Amino acid sequence: MQAEAKVRIGLEVHCQLTALRTKLFCACSSDYRSSEPNEKVCPVCFGLPGTLPVLNAKAVEYAAMIALALDCSVAGRSLFYRKNYFYPDLPKGFQISQYDKAGGVPLASSGHLEVEGKAVRITRIQLEEDPGKLTYEGTIDRSSHSLVDYNRAGIALVEIVTEPDLEDARGAKMFLEKLRSLIESLGVSDGELDGAMRCDANISLAGGARVEVKNISSFKEVEKALNYEILRQRTFSGAASSETRHWDERRSITIAMRSKEEEQDYRYFPEPDLPPILLGAAAVDGVRRSMPEVADSKAARFAREYGLSPQLARELAANKALSAFFEECARLHTGYQEMAGLSVSELSAEDVTGERAVAPADYVELVKMVESDAITRAQAKEALREATRTGRPAREVVRSKNLSAVADEGAIAAVIERVAAARPGSLEEAARDKKAFSFFVGQVLKEEPKAQPAIVARLLASRLRAKKT
Repeated sequence: MQAEAKVRIGLEVHCQLTALRTKLFCACSSDYRSSEPNEKVCPVCFGLPGTLPVLNAKAVEYAAMIALALDCSVAGRSLFYRKNYFYPDLPKGFQISQYDKAGGVPLASSGHLEVEGKAVRITRIQLEEDPGKLTYEGTIDRSSHSLVDYNRAGIALVEIVTEPDLEDARGAKMFLEKLRSLIESLGVSDGELDGAMRCDANISLAGGARVEVKNISSFKEVEKALNYEILRQRTFSGAASSETRHWDERRSITIAMRSKEEEQDYRYFPEPDLPPILLGAAAVDGVRRSMPEVADSKAARFAREYGLSPQLARELAANKALSAFFEECARLHTGYQEMAGLSVSELSAEDVTGERAVAPADYVELVKMVESDAITRAQAKEALREATRTGRPAREVVRSKNLSAVADEGAIAAVIERVAAARPGSLEEAARDKKAFSFFVGQVLKEEPKAQPAIVARLLASRLRAKKT
C-alpha cells in the first residue's frame, strides 16, 4: 500500500491589539464593534491627500512583548512597507505592513512555540494595519453584492507567521489555542472578541502546490477547514494548483477565490511617510521587564508552589482571569487542589469577573464544605452553577436548596448491596479491575447522588475484602 503524502501546514495568525484605545496610525477609537458602519473613520484611515500616518508607540511595545514571549529576536531597526492590492476593504488601495525581503526587516523573527513537546518555528512577526470588513448576502460565491465597513480599517494588527511545521489539523488547533493563551496572558489582546484573532492556513501535500485557506473565523473552524482541505487535495484528480480558497462555514467546504498572488504582485516598497522603528537593546530590555508572567511560566509556578498536577496547572494558567481568581483564593485557604480543580471544571472568566462574579471568600467557604464532607463535589458544582446564574452567594444556595452530603455509612452500605444485587458479578469485577471498581462507585453515586464518594469507595473496598475472606 502506498504511503499517504506528508501534510505540511503553516499558519498566518492575525492578532488585533485590542488593549489599545486608538488605531495604529491615527486617533480614531479602536472600539469599533458596537459602532454603526463607517462611524470610526477619518481622513488618515482613507489615506486622503495631505494626511500623514503617525505610529502608535504603544502598539510597538505590545508587539515586542508578543515577540519576546515567543522567543523571537527583535530587530533593532525595522521598516514599514506599502503592500499594494486593490480590494474594496482597503480604502487606501494599499496596506501599511512590513516586509522581510529586498532590504525590508520585520519587527521580529526566528522564534518558536512548543506544543506537546514539539517546537513550531515562528518565521517572523510584523506590525500592520487591519483592512475593513466585507459582508455578503448569503455565501461569498453566490452573493449579488457585498457591503464594506471601514471601522476596522487601521486597527493595530500583529501578524505571526509560522514555518510549515504542523502536520495535521488537530496540531494546528492546539497551536492556536496555546498562542491565544500566551497573548491573553500578556494583557495585549482579548481573543474572545469577535475577529480579534483570525487565521489563514497554508497547506500542501508533499510534492503538491501550496493552497491558502482564508477567512476562517474560529479555531474550531480552522480544524474543520484543514481536515476538509487535506481530504480534497488527497482525492483531487491531478495536482492541486497554487490558489487562495475561502472557507464557507455554512457548507463546510473551501471555495476557489483566485490564483495565489506572489510577492511581486503586491509591488512592495518602503512607506515614505513613516520613519524606521528603532528598538535598541535598552528598549527591548525595558519591554521584557514590563512583561507580565506568561502562561507556561505561570503553570510551572503553580505546579511548584501549590503542588498542582502539570495538567491542572496548565489548564488553570491558560485562563488569565481564572488563574488570578485562584491566587486570590490561595491567600485565604490552602486547599489548592480542590480549589483549582473545581474552578477549572465549573468556572469561566465571566463567572469570576462579571456582574454576578463569585467572591473568593464565598468560593473558599464552598470548597471547605466539600473538604469537610458537608456537601459532595457534585453538590458544590450545583451550588456554583446556581450562584453564577443568579448572583447569590454559593453558601446561601447550599442552605436554600438544602444541599447536604449523605455520610450515614449504614445507608450507603445498603445502596452498595442494592447495586450489587442489580448487577450480578459486579463485585467480582470490581475486585479484579480498577476501572470496574470506579464504575461500581459511579453506579452507587447514581443511585444516591448525595453520598460522599470517598465513603462509598472506602465501604466498597471493605466489602470486597470481606468477600475474599
